[in-house]
Amino acid sequence: MDIDPTKTSVRDMYQHMIACITPRPIAWVSSLSPNSVPNLAPFSFYSGVAANPPTVVFSVVNKRDGSKKDTVRNIEAVPEFVLNVVSERLAGSMNASAGEYAYEQDEFVHCGLTPAPAQCVRPPRVKEALVHIECKLHEIVHVGAGPLAANLIIGRIVLIHAEDAAVDAQGQIDPAKLDTIGRMGGQFYARTRDRFALERPRVTPRG
Repeated sequence: MDIDPTKTSVRDMYQHMIACITPRPIAWVSSLSPNSVPNLAPFSFYSGVAANPPTVVFSVVNKRDGSKKDTVRNIEAVPEFVLNVVSERLAGSMNASAGEYAYEQDEFVHCGLTPAPAQCVRPPRVKEALVHIECKLHEIVHVGAGPLAANLIIGRIVLIHAEDAAVDAQGQIDPAKLDTIGRMGGQFYARTRDRFALERPRVTPRG
């Protein structure tokens, strides 16, 4: 099967992409409105960018009517956010926060979560999460226009806070203790408990 984007609807193209770009980590983003009302929403087009400077990026696609989602509106107004790591025990709460709530409705309240003050940015972190990545906005890159077009939000990491329960004896964040989940296609998610190791090959330069 060949899929030609020029002959495929935007919605179908989106479905093909989320089916094959898997598993995807989840950026559970807390932000603030101009009136200081917290917002919390998950996004699964998400990755690290660099360690020097420490940078992350996540993509927020527009709504079906082409308008911006609340997270984009908030970060444009208050250019800071927190990425809260989603462990499996928080999957239900994360999913609940994906609902299309009215602007400036507090998802922390609707999802039974506890907002906790961040150390370096204004938006709150999710107290129940084991790791929080506090970021200040570096840039928003708009890709396309209209429904399902993207807003790439690039953030500069200013602090990573890890609970003791997520840290090993060597002082490293332990993926096994985090027990994160990944987004698959449709309504499906993947666990990260089943892991395997591969040693990177050492290639002798020629010449």
